[in-house]
Amino acid sequence: MSTLPNDPILIPDAGETEADDRHAALSYLNDAWVEAVRDGLDEDCLVQAALFSALRSLVATYGEEPCAEFVERLAGKVRAGEYTLVGRAH
Repeated sequence: MSTLPNDPILIPDAGETEADDRHAALSYLNDAWVEAVRDGLDEDCLVQAALFSALRSLVATYGEEPCAEFVERLAGKVRAGEYTLVGRAH
């Protein structure tokens, strides 16, 4: 059984943001992303590098099988709209 969290990452309400580590991490990553795009890096390249880095860290932390189980659930989550921002379609 997977030890990775099954719950979607939720952006906290404005009142909670100062104390929420995930919100802070997302802010750091977003800032780095914007800076990389401004420096001319292609977003597809950033996506692939970010996914590789995230998966490498997940495997190192939780092991290959729990990480594989987590990744298998991602397709359903994507289809369910868990990663879709309202008003932003590609």
